[in-house]
Amino acid sequence: MTKTLYITEMFGSIQGESTYAGRLCFFIRLAGCNLHCHYCDTDYSLKRTDGKEEDIDSIVAQVLENGFKLVEITGGEPLNQKNVIILCEKLLNSGCEVMIETNGSLDISVLPEDVIRIVDCKTPSSGEEKQMLFSNFNKLTKMDEVKFVIGNRKDYDYTLKIIDKYKLSSKAGNILLSPVWGKVNPADIVDWMLIDRPEARLQIQMHKIIWDPEMRGV
Repeated sequence: MTKTLYITEMFGSIQGESTYAGRLCFFIRLAGCNLHCHYCDTDYSLKRTDGKEEDIDSIVAQVLENGFKLVEITGGEPLNQKNVIILCEKLLNSGCEVMIETNGSLDISVLPEDVIRIVDCKTPSSGEEKQMLFSNFNKLTKMDEVKFVIGNRKDYDYTLKIIDKYKLSSKAGNILLSPVWGKVNPADIVDWMLIDRPEARLQIQMHKIIWDPEMRGV
């Protein structure tokens, strides 16, 4: 039987986030999410019906035809579709470096071990912080990164508590603090970091600086 996924969009661009920022990257955005964060910037991909059903072999062929070595699978929430595991395996077997960005509410251990997992830890301003599956933090490797999207000081303070409580500095390869675009001044976060000295790095969404923040497909 043909294996398929519901895809909202696919495109080549530069990686705008994580420690891979600036690298050429092919993005595969899966449709449908089990959460609805207040600060979501991809709300056009929240429902399965926002996407189009596509054959996994066809998806992989498009990646390879475009010559991209780094691939990010995002959403929506990629782990909402179980066939994403097959997509990851096929991309890895084709020689691609595979990243997956997940909202942290679903089990990340189902993914192949060579996949780079960017786990988004929901902060209070998301409205979804109670949905976090904190046991995921015990499954992190030094390949993985944890992202905290910060919309205010409360989110920042919450982030420091979670980093300390789950000893994330010793588990993840990197911890990322990402300002909600247009809601908090990145300079304020830097000021707070200079006082508290967390083992984390500020992340600015590079693609929103290069292009219009509302532009899709970049």
